[in-house]
Amino acid sequence: MRHGKKFNHLGRTASHRKAMLSNMACSLIEHKRIETTVAKARELRKYVEPLITKSKNDTTHSRRIVFSYLKNKHAVTELFRDVAVKVADRPGGYTRIIKLGTRLGDNAQMAMIELVDYNELYAGKEETKKTTRRSRRGGKSSDAASTETAKTETAPKAESKKAESKAEPKAKAEPKAQAAPKAKAEAPKEETKAEAAPKAAKSEDAEGKNDAKEDNA
Repeated sequence: MRHGKKFNHLGRTASHRKAMLSNMACSLIEHKRIETTVAKARELRKYVEPLITKSKNDTTHSRRIVFSYLKNKHAVTELFRDVAVKVADRPGGYTRIIKLGTRLGDNAQMAMIELVDYNELYAGKEETKKTTRRSRRGGKSSDAASTETAKTETAPKAESKKAESKAEPKAKAEPKAQAAPKAKAEAPKEETKAEAAPKAAKSEDAEGKNDAKEDNA
C-alpha cells in the first residue's frame, strides 16, 4: 500500500520516467501531436504545460530552465520561437487529450495529445454572436427616427417622380398637336385638285369662243 502517492509512477524508476517524459515532450513540441496511452498523456500534460508557460518569457534564464528539462536544443528553439508566439494570448490549457479506444495487444486505453492552437479543425469554428434589436415602449426609439428620416428622404423623390409623370403626357401631346396642322395643310391641296378640273374646263370653253370669233372675223 502506497500512502501519499501524488502522481502515477507509470511502473518505472524516477530516472526512466523523467527521460521518457522529456522525450515525449520534445516529440510533442516538434510534431504538435503524438499518440500514447491515456496514463502517459495525462502525466505528459502536467510535465509540458509549465514549460510552455515558461517559454512566454523569452530570457536566457527561462531558456536554461526549459533546457534542463528537455535536453534538446532544437525542441527548445522551436518552443521559444514558434509555440510561444502561437499561445501568447492563451492563459493555460495548451494541450488537448482525445481518447482513441483500446490497443489490440494489451487492451490499453489509447489517446492522442496535441497542442490546442495547432488544430485547424477546431480553431476555424468561431461562433458569431447574434445581435437582436431592442426598442423601448416610451419615447421615440432609434428605429422610429430612422423611419422618419427615410420618409423625409423619399418624399422629394416621390414629388420628382410625379413631376416627371406629368411632363411625359405633355411631351406626348405635342407631337399630336404638331401633326394636326400638317393634316389641315394637306387638305387644301386635295381641294385645289378637285377645283382645278372645272377651271380647266372653263378655260377651254373660253379658248373655243375666242377661236370662233377669230374665224368669223
